[in-house]
Amino acid sequence: MKREGILFVISAPSGAGKTTLCKEVIDIFPNLRHSVSYTTRPARPGEVHGRDYYFVPIAEFKRMVAAEEFAEWAEVHGNYYGTALKTLEEYRKCGIDVILDIDCQGAHQLKRRYHGAVYLFVLPPSFQELRRRLDCRSSDAPEVIERRIEAAADEIKESRWYDYIIVNDVFSKAVEELKSVLIAEQCKTHRVLEGVSQLFEI
Repeated sequence: MKREGILFVISAPSGAGKTTLCKEVIDIFPNLRHSVSYTTRPARPGEVHGRDYYFVPIAEFKRMVAAEEFAEWAEVHGNYYGTALKTLEEYRKCGIDVILDIDCQGAHQLKRRYHGAVYLFVLPPSFQELRRRLDCRSSDAPEVIERRIEAAADEIKESRWYDYIIVNDVFSKAVEELKSVLIAEQCKTHRVLEGVSQLFEI
């Protein structure tokens, strides 16, 4: 049953756990891929070029912007992030679902471009827990953490226009909720009908 791939767009304030959630469900759904973003920020300990991000110089990123090679891009916390247009189009045409963990600016851009995409927002259980998680990450300077906490208040307000909200308090529960959304969206009538209509003369 061939269908167009679904774009699942996930946003959250830094430290809410969206990247970890995305990695968890990739191993569960064989038809789901993670879209690797481009960024100008330095790699954190343990991050691998091409797996976690494509780490590129600012000059290369700006060249890609000028060439309109991004489906979306934004400056976040002083660094640039972007999603390659070619990657998304190839996945969609091949019927492969793709999950993107991107900020609210990028999600707004994709919403204007892809009307059939599904938008999810991941919330921390509290600001106190968000700060604890950022502190435990030990990868950012204190002033960077403060900027992320301040930005989180505005980012969380954006959650009201997303299709789904998941509160990442107990991780296993958040994973189950994310799985439920993915399965439900894959079973929606307008996605399945074209593939089965010839089999059953619907």
